[in-house]
Amino acid sequence: MDDRTNIDDTNENESPSDGSEDGNETKDESRAAALERTPGKGKTPEAQPITPAAPDEFGLVQVWWGDGKGKTTAAMGMGLRAAGNGYRVHMLQFMKGGASSVEAVRGEYNAIAALPGFSYENLGHYGWHGMADESDEADHERQAQVGLERARELVSAAADADLTEPLDLDGDADDGVHMLILDEILYAADMGLLESSDVLSVIDAKPDNLELVLTGSHAEPTYLLEVADLVTNVAKQRHPIDAGQRARRGTEY
Repeated sequence: MDDRTNIDDTNENESPSDGSEDGNETKDESRAAALERTPGKGKTPEAQPITPAAPDEFGLVQVWWGDGKGKTTAAMGMGLRAAGNGYRVHMLQFMKGGASSVEAVRGEYNAIAALPGFSYENLGHYGWHGMADESDEADHERQAQVGLERARELVSAAADADLTEPLDLDGDADDGVHMLILDEILYAADMGLLESSDVLSVIDAKPDNLELVLTGSHAEPTYLLEVADLVTNVAKQRHPIDAGQRARRGTEY
């Protein structure tokens, strides 16, 4: 009789484990508690107003190279994401001063101009270096050198700023930025307009909290493999240009 009573008492105190309502509630509560401890807290992201903020984990060096389409696109995509989080972003472009093969418009410039916290400048010479487009090769080299000096100025300005604090989203890039994109600087080095040591000197001068993004070059920048934190080879498998397709407005410019 006593044994039977003990068994009954034990059964009454046990939690349901057969999928009953009480058991499901316990599982749901446990899952909710676990999600609450994650960064996302189980919530679906929604658009929020952009307000000045400072990144907690910026400071890496990224390299995007390869013969495929998408290096600049990827860099600007990260710039968009950073600006959307309230961080100050600036893009300095080498080698892209315009060309007769496409219209004198850049959709990305229009979009950047409408986005708080993201700015750009272009120090490229009109035309393409190494192409028979009547552009002056010496001018390409001079503009690349001007771009290099400007890159050094921007890195120095970032070093003087407190990148652990929010920056004015409408402020000048010379007051510091959290992310600096040097678009096509690797192409300029690959074409001999800059030295690889020039690129390395920019990286060496980078302050700890500045995210530095370098793009360009169809050839592997082996001199950066040991100093970059992220190296991505954007490889071409198929490209419509090989079938005669010209650059299209809205996808290439």
